[in-house]
Amino acid sequence: TGAGFPGLPLKIAFPHLKVTLLDSLNKRIKFLNAVIEELGLEDIHTIHGRAEDYAKDAAYREQYDLCVSRAVANLATLSEYCLPYVKVDGMFVPYKSGEIDEEVKESSKAVKILGGKIEDVVKFELPGTDIGRSFVKIHKVKNTAKKYPRKAGMPSKEPIR
Repeated sequence: TGAGFPGLPLKIAFPHLKVTLLDSLNKRIKFLNAVIEELGLEDIHTIHGRAEDYAKDAAYREQYDLCVSRAVANLATLSEYCLPYVKVDGMFVPYKSGEIDEEVKESSKAVKILGGKIEDVVKFELPGTDIGRSFVKIHKVKNTAKKYPRKAGMPSKEPIR
């Protein structure tokens, strides 16, 4: 989650949402907890840990209607980190920067293997700039095989092809 984007703004914009923020750095989790307390937000909690580890835990695996992420890795890697958290018929919507078309094409097999289906790519420019961004809409159509995500580091070192 980094500094809480995009989860924290989503919670502020849609207070009825129940939000979970996950980050591997405790320093960020402490910051997010302070922001949550300062803003008086409810139904939002933080988890200190790696996505690969918590996705194996039944309390989190395939429990979420929506998973969002920042552009921290290629789409195949992000999908392996995130799709295991999404319920069947839920959505994974990664926020991506730069040219996305080739990345989407190259990641489609990984997304399918992980139980997802790429439905749409929404491209836009950040207001007041010429900086392009995209949201990739991935529908979870079947359960993710239990072997995913692989152990820490593997999704980024050897993305599913």
